[in-house]
Amino acid sequence: MVAARRGLWFSLLVCALMLLKAQGFSVPITYVENGVFCLDGRPPAYHFDKGFGAGINNWLVFIEGGGWCNDVTTCHVRANTGFGSSKKMGEEVNFTGILSNEQKYNPDFYNWNRIEVKYCDGASFTGDLEAVDPATNLHFRGARVFLAVMKDLLMAILSGCSAGGLASILYCDNFRALFPVGTRVKCLADAGYFINVKDISDASHIEEFFAQVVATHGSIKHLPASCTQEVEPRIGKHCFFPQYVAGQVMTPLFIVNSAYDKWQVSTVLLIVIYCCEMILEIAYQTPFLSGL
Repeated sequence: MVAARRGLWFSLLVCALMLLKAQGFSVPITYVENGVFCLDGRPPAYHFDKGFGAGINNWLVFIEGGGWCNDVTTCHVRANTGFGSSKKMGEEVNFTGILSNEQKYNPDFYNWNRIEVKYCDGASFTGDLEAVDPATNLHFRGARVFLAVMKDLLMAILSGCSAGGLASILYCDNFRALFPVGTRVKCLADAGYFINVKDISDASHIEEFFAQVVATHGSIKHLPASCTQEVEPRIGKHCFFPQYVAGQVMTPLFIVNSAYDKWQVSTVLLIVIYCCEMILEIAYQTPFLSGL
């Protein structure tokens, strides 16, 4: 019985993943070869799919998420992944959800020019240290990466998820400044509103972690001036938190919880439920969710 139910769960997972894959399409990578660098010293990159029809003159720039590195050790590890080196990025990426070119999956932006900016600096594109770490050859220059990629595109909704969502908040007004007066620019932050609160152990771990990110990457000068000029230098690190920044953003800013479409959510739920069932069966040596 247990084996049969596991087979059913596996079949459902495969079907859900096939449905997720079916709505996407592959988009090739574009490298920005103009003297700016990811953590490992290689050029940054993005994926671009050209718009069509009524959306041909509209642009959506989506910034990839992927957490942060808060010291040389964690950044060195990151530099050997696709979140720190374009060498480790795939030559193609699957465009789904808000980047899909199918109206039924992406009714608002399916025919726009859609770009995914690859996240390769580990500080939501805020780092700006001139010196290269001599022991690891790490380049903390995410702010220059952001500017170089935007100039290479020069286009008009800025969006992103997680760490990329945070970047879309921090850079919203700067992004607007790249365009001529009169250009309609908006920012959409997906799951990027990280708040400065104590955790369940009554400790401020995220405040300490973000302070380390800001210090490691030299991010303070690229955090929104509207925030950093209003606080003491010792707490300028707080400007990495959207709660101190979002209210001062002048460009239209929209904050949402998730850009994942229904099939991605369904797949995640299936995985979570399946894993929970396995844990319970191992712990209690008896089948659970037997009605499924």
